[in-house]
Amino acid sequence: MKSTMLKNLKHLGAAFVACAALWACSDDKYEPDPIPTPGNTEEYLSVESVTPDQVEATGGEVTITVKSHRVATGKAADEWVKRSTSERNDDVMTFVYTVSANEGIERTTTITFSCGELTADATISQKGAIIGPGPTPPVIQEAANSVEMAKLMSLGWNLGNQFDSHNNGVASETAWGNAATTQALFMQLAQSGIKAVRIPVTWLGKFGSAPDYKIDEAWLNRIAEVVGYAENAGLYAIINMHHDGANSAYWLDIKGAATDASKQAAIKEQITAMWGQIAARFADKGHFLMFEAFNEIHDGGWGWGDNRKDGGKQYAALNEWNQTFVDAVRAAGGYNATRFLGIPGYVTNPALTMDHLVLPNDPAGADRLLVAVHFYDPTQFAIEATATEWGHTGNPANTAGWGDEANVTDTFDKLANKYISAGHGVYVGECGATTRSTERDEAFRLYYIEYVFKAAADRGLAMFFWDNGSAATGKEAFGLFNHTTGRFISSKAEAAVATMVKAFTTDDPAYTLQSVYDNAPQ
Repeated sequence: MKSTMLKNLKHLGAAFVACAALWACSDDKYEPDPIPTPGNTEEYLSVESVTPDQVEATGGEVTITVKSHRVATGKAADEWVKRSTSERNDDVMTFVYTVSANEGIERTTTITFSCGELTADATISQKGAIIGPGPTPPVIQEAANSVEMAKLMSLGWNLGNQFDSHNNGVASETAWGNAATTQALFMQLAQSGIKAVRIPVTWLGKFGSAPDYKIDEAWLNRIAEVVGYAENAGLYAIINMHHDGANSAYWLDIKGAATDASKQAAIKEQITAMWGQIAARFADKGHFLMFEAFNEIHDGGWGWGDNRKDGGKQYAALNEWNQTFVDAVRAAGGYNATRFLGIPGYVTNPALTMDHLVLPNDPAGADRLLVAVHFYDPTQFAIEATATEWGHTGNPANTAGWGDEANVTDTFDKLANKYISAGHGVYVGECGATTRSTERDEAFRLYYIEYVFKAAADRGLAMFFWDNGSAATGKEAFGLFNHTTGRFISSKAEAAVATMVKAFTTDDPAYTLQSVYDNAPQ
């Protein structure tokens, strides 16, 4: 009895092993497979055909045939390819995969087929809705001086609420609601007529302690990757230190620096260490890449705080920071020796900048420095959306009561006369107007954009629209492009971009600032 039971168990064990082998080579269900004939121990697996070899951007199906000694499995490397069916005829298996629509640039993926210890790969490629980079990046025109650099950058755009976002003192690309950005976005920007991209970067939580202030390598590498996206697309690019100086709440504390000499010294040491590392990382990148020292430095009062009553101490502290920034970049070598640099005034306010900014001494020459300001006048219309109309045709009850067309031309004329005439380029690093919900309100928004951008273009100022990715309307609804796919967020966004492009590129002599003014909404 015991001998019979052992024989039965051995037969059952052998059967279990055979079934397990079949199951291990199956897809997501058991499929019977003929037992190899006695004496035939050959194991084989090969991809025989992939049809078609490239899928259209709209999506479709791909049929792959595989020869194998047993049932094979297939696993796609990316989620945009999914298996729909499979069948086996003798030793040939036919797999059908469904490929989803591609809204980005051309892409490829691999499907790995397995049977036992054997594997074989098939490659699926798909055309992109957006034309991707060629074998070599486009040639980006070199500027002879900073005034020319501003003219070449001309129409710019901000990757806002992306690398400048942070939570609990730690910067994060996706902390404020935008998914990770891609090459597809930058290709679409270039195709839409954008010439330059400002990439605001917050460094909070991404550096170590004194005295080295070692920057997190992964964070710096990701910034470098995105700068590469701009280069591939033929775009000029700017990176900066963004919210590190917000409201004097973090290490770039202008209020503390103005009242405490030891704090000022420590901040300047950190500026030297951090900008030295950043510049060194990009030393091999050409002059398409600019550095901007800081963003909207203020004490919490947005230009109406202690800076108005401290005898100029905060302005003097910022001027020292700007000099420290220039010195650190120039010392980093490579293209940094002559790289164009953006120098911001206090809170990037045009009036405070013109009154108090002292441009740094630059060993590369004064014509390598550009002045950086922001323009959101009037804020009630451009940012808050509490004023729904703007300009000389707006209903006074619905306007902000200030900041009309004359304010635009007066501000830009003063900037041009003070800086451009002296050989310093000027760029408006942030500007724009939020999306409106009604047709009439949106008409005034487009008029504002066209007038402001045309006035800047006429005077040689570069303009960078602030895009925070918001698809809403009303307060701070600045979204134009999906930061991942590159698609326009809405038809209103597409119209806004077309308006900016028109303002900067139209060479019809009949198209003037006066003609824009004359065609204001009624």
